[in-house]
Amino acid sequence: MHNQVWQFATAGNLKFGRGSRRLLCAQLQRYGLRRPLVVTDPTVAATVPAAELLDRLRQAVQPILFDQCVAEPAVSVAVAASALGEESQADCVVGLGGGSNLDVAKMAATVLRHGGRPHEYFGFDRIAGPILPLFALPTTAGTGSEVSHSAVLTDTEQNIKVSTLSSWLRPTCALVDPELTDSCPSRVTAHSGIDALVHAVEAYTNRDYTEMIGVDPQARAYEGSFPVTRLLAGEAIRLIGRSLARACESPQDTMARDNMALAATLAGMAFSNSGVAIVHALEYPIGAITHCGHGEGNGLLLPHVMRFNLPLRISQYCEIGEWLGMDQAVQTPERAAESAIETVERLLDRIGITRRLQDFGLSRDAIPIVAAKAFEIKRLMDVNPRAPTVADLEAILLAAY
Repeated sequence: MHNQVWQFATAGNLKFGRGSRRLLCAQLQRYGLRRPLVVTDPTVAATVPAAELLDRLRQAVQPILFDQCVAEPAVSVAVAASALGEESQADCVVGLGGGSNLDVAKMAATVLRHGGRPHEYFGFDRIAGPILPLFALPTTAGTGSEVSHSAVLTDTEQNIKVSTLSSWLRPTCALVDPELTDSCPSRVTAHSGIDALVHAVEAYTNRDYTEMIGVDPQARAYEGSFPVTRLLAGEAIRLIGRSLARACESPQDTMARDNMALAATLAGMAFSNSGVAIVHALEYPIGAITHCGHGEGNGLLLPHVMRFNLPLRISQYCEIGEWLGMDQAVQTPERAAESAIETVERLLDRIGITRRLQDFGLSRDAIPIVAAKAFEIKRLMDVNPRAPTVADLEAILLAAY
């Protein structure tokens, strides 16, 4: 029988708009919280809006500052953050920064409530119950971590990025203030923005929820695509088509910044329910081996994975191409779908995304290793519209090499 039930979840509360960060103190007081562990990094902490936010916190509550986050963080960073939270008796966690900082904040909130070490929670549904109250303030427009149920860390021993997925990881409150992204350098804007596009495209084109037969609903990290996620992902793609290049080329364009902040959050709502697929599965081992930025790695792989999925997603690609501003003079649906992929490639070139895996320093010999590791990430294989073999994954990587 078809599985006819889908479910949608997101952050407990979402506040969006310029200046929304200033609502954080009132939110903490509403929950009776006094000792927030603020998880951030030195670069973000030094920006004017973040410094102002920390000052406001100090006047209202007793924040504990952990500012040692790094990009693509190792498990040890989450261990250090939770140790500081434990020592200072934090009663909640505030994540301030890009996706890496928010993911460290999620793991710290988990360990502070349930004990143990981060690796005990890797995988799906390993967290026993609510974590410490978590407030997420993204400073990049990309990962959607402020509304998602996942946290990604780098396991330096296994040389792979590892995800923890649990409904308990969705923040208590997300405060999405586009003003926090205004100081984002163009390169970071490009990498995080293309990450949001990958989230939206994968969420939009994944297997339909009715096709997730054989995957036990209780053991399912993702639902597959369904009406709400398609609505959110479609709007995210439209916003990105209008605004990503503008945000990269004219960093002071506040409308473009606002649109990208909204697009990233909508894409986060979409993918954290319907799933991401083989773009992400391939990027996890590549990112761990080469230390490329997650968004840039995803962006590089996107057109190659789209070509693999093309036979099963012609009508969706036609829509995606239209939303990204592709030339409407294209004739057949097949040609329009191919043109949509070319439109993605032109966007990658325009915003300066690396286009060849060899330019990340990946050796050709590593391709079978990457394909084998990616193939093991079943939750991502399960939702891809076209079921790949290991050989298919190797072919995608060779095309991208």
